[in-house]
Amino acid sequence: MPKPPSRTNKATSAAKSDSRPPVNSANEDISVEENPATATITVSAVEVEELTEEEQSDRLHLERRVERAVFEAGKALAELRDRRLYRSTHSTFEEYCKDRFGFERRHPYRLIEASAVFDNLMKMCPNWTQNEDDLDTVHSEQLQILPTSEGQVRPLTKLEPQEQQEVWQQAVEQAGGKVPTGRIVKDVVQRIMERTKVPNTYQIGEVCQILVKDNPELRGKGGCWGIVNHVGEFSCTVTMWDGEYTVRIDHLKPLNYLESECQQMQLISDRIHRLRENENLEDAPTAVLKHLGELKRPYLTAVEEKLLSVIEKEYGVTD
Repeated sequence: MPKPPSRTNKATSAAKSDSRPPVNSANEDISVEENPATATITVSAVEVEELTEEEQSDRLHLERRVERAVFEAGKALAELRDRRLYRSTHSTFEEYCKDRFGFERRHPYRLIEASAVFDNLMKMCPNWTQNEDDLDTVHSEQLQILPTSEGQVRPLTKLEPQEQQEVWQQAVEQAGGKVPTGRIVKDVVQRIMERTKVPNTYQIGEVCQILVKDNPELRGKGGCWGIVNHVGEFSCTVTMWDGEYTVRIDHLKPLNYLESECQQMQLISDRIHRLRENENLEDAPTAVLKHLGELKRPYLTAVEEKLLSVIEKEYGVTD
């Protein structure tokens, strides 16, 4: 006779379904016995250990390394440029910087200029030496506030070293003893320029000589002559043998040529530029044109006139 169906499993299942996890007594106390809104929270105070003298020195050293990083880059770029260490792979410094570092044409020169300003400002530090690492041995309260980015010193690059230091000190004071922004530095520079404004007396068509000074864009142009084609408030645009350049008036030296001599130089300039437009111009003719661009007199010698005429005839450039 078959056995009646067992009811044991069902009972077990029901028991399982009714089972609940044990109640945490602590949770039960909080949710039932204590109101969270009035609960007392105890916070333990953690004592922050003071830096040792060695750690303070390490911190200062590392902070100075961070601050000087961008200016160290400028020094490295200057050496790469001056020693032409790019020549095995690139024909120009600008092409090398673009391919190697992704820098646009003006950026590496800005870094180079900024590093020179940084070195000058660092001379204001007490116990300054040529070795920058020696600054790490000076107590932090003795150190001069120094720039930390290229943009902060960009407005200073066109000033004389003494002026750079004076402007930076004023900018630091205006920033409340902290590192000033580039805008603050620029405002201080602008106020000084307005106070010491020198009128631009150059005239269109005037012939002047280029003074390179601290302008990297004029590198190799020192002593060349140019003809003024635009007069601004603080600068002039001049036409030189290899193109146009906008330069500050303190980078120009008047040659005081007579009007007829200026007109003669304009004719020479026009002849040079017509040749320069030829894409097939070879190195030898280019060297001749460069020589003519460095003349220290308002006329061509007989030999120079013949050379220029031969080049014009060779490349089909005639009046």
